[in-house]
Amino acid sequence: MSFISRSYRSIIIAVITVILAASAAYCQQAKKITVGVSLPTQREERWVRDARQLEDEAKKRGIEIKMQISDNDAMKQVAQCENLIAGGIDILILAPHDATGAAPIVENAHNAGIKVISYDRLILNADCDLYVSFDNEKVGELQGEFITRTVPKGNYIILSGSPTDNNAAMFKAGAMKIIKPLADKGDIKIVMEQAVKDWQPSEAMKIVENALTANDNKIDAVLAPNDGTAGGAIQALAAQKMDGKVTVTGQDSELSGAQRIAEGSQSMTVFKDTRKLAIAAIDAAEKILSSKEVEITKKINNNKSDIPALLLTPVAVDKSNIDKELIESGYLTKEEVYKNVKK
Repeated sequence: MSFISRSYRSIIIAVITVILAASAAYCQQAKKITVGVSLPTQREERWVRDARQLEDEAKKRGIEIKMQISDNDAMKQVAQCENLIAGGIDILILAPHDATGAAPIVENAHNAGIKVISYDRLILNADCDLYVSFDNEKVGELQGEFITRTVPKGNYIILSGSPTDNNAAMFKAGAMKIIKPLADKGDIKIVMEQAVKDWQPSEAMKIVENALTANDNKIDAVLAPNDGTAGGAIQALAAQKMDGKVTVTGQDSELSGAQRIAEGSQSMTVFKDTRKLAIAAIDAAEKILSSKEVEITKKINNNKSDIPALLLTPVAVDKSNIDKELIESGYLTKEEVYKNVKK
């Protein structure tokens, strides 16, 4: 009897062990991932898209998103991220307003055992776990190649983005690779070169207004780093009836930028498909939390260490390929893009 009892006991223990193991595995599988997201603004169309697409991609995967918007305020972003960290997120996706000012956020997250993905903009002086973005120097190169091909000689206004955004420096570096040799040769004269605080279109407009006044309206090209600043530059040009006569670059393929290209006042934009960026970021977050390998395209130094980076490819867009790249891809509709074009 004792032998049978021991056998039964062993069987029961074995069954209970299997049930508990299966239950633990199920609970682990069923545990919902919570991703904290901190974005710098919702004042630009592209960041509105980022927010929506990150939420949509997370929802498809059954991931909970806790999102905060810092309104281009570095201190507010630090405080918001502290709240996200304290609130029990599993990983943080952070697009910094201030590339350097965001470094303590990474340190605080790591102290809490939370990994950080630097999203779109590179966080400087911090040991980020991953950088997911587009090849931002390539963005600048595409702008530089277009503007110099269109206007190989003449007076240029060089606008760059916010000084607190490392992407702005990368865009400009890429563009100047192409522009500087022609400027050194004397073919291009840079009559104004200035950064645009917080990427504000109104600031870009003022800079271009001043450049037009100082140069008797003799301006041939404006290197605008994104579609918002391009819009501000074009407002200044339009006041002098020069819109459509001066080459103006852009970036982000915002609807307003695409409409201006269709209308003829903006010359080009750079398409960075934020749908793909959102998918890449959420996918990477999921893989990191599951200890799976994330695809890395290169490493980028952020003044502290070499950060593993997943960089997507940007595409130059002008009148010749706007339908193919922006409309046929489903990013924008034909009705939206050509809304203001007379038939």
